[in-house]
Amino acid sequence: MTEKSQNKETGKLGEDLSADFLTRKGYQILDRNFTLGNVELDIICRHRDEIVFVEVKTRYNAIIEPEKAVGKAKQRNMALAAGGYLARKKIVSNIRFDIIAINIFNGKVDIAHFEDAFYPIYYK
Repeated sequence: MTEKSQNKETGKLGEDLSADFLTRKGYQILDRNFTLGNVELDIICRHRDEIVFVEVKTRYNAIIEPEKAVGKAKQRNMALAAGGYLARKKIVSNIRFDIIAINIFNGKVDIAHFEDAFYPIYYK
């Protein structure tokens, strides 16, 4: 298996685990893998009165926390893609950006959910 296909497989696993996790917490999944240009929004869901854009980071045996991989450039790109999503779907709503970090260590899955993980200047 190539590194690229392994990364894609790991990402899909993380997104599936995250969607199940969010559904169990009462979130309604609206979309997955929405792309605008070269930016992908992993999971888009509704929770109470908000549309939530979720970035999923999955790692095996991570030494550095997966959520640390969501830097300023990624945040800016997510905000722009979120604006495009809302416009395309004609949605007016409060929004927020969450991160789900999944670390799979020795077969044990650890899921951490960071609500309101960042506030891009575009939506502050």
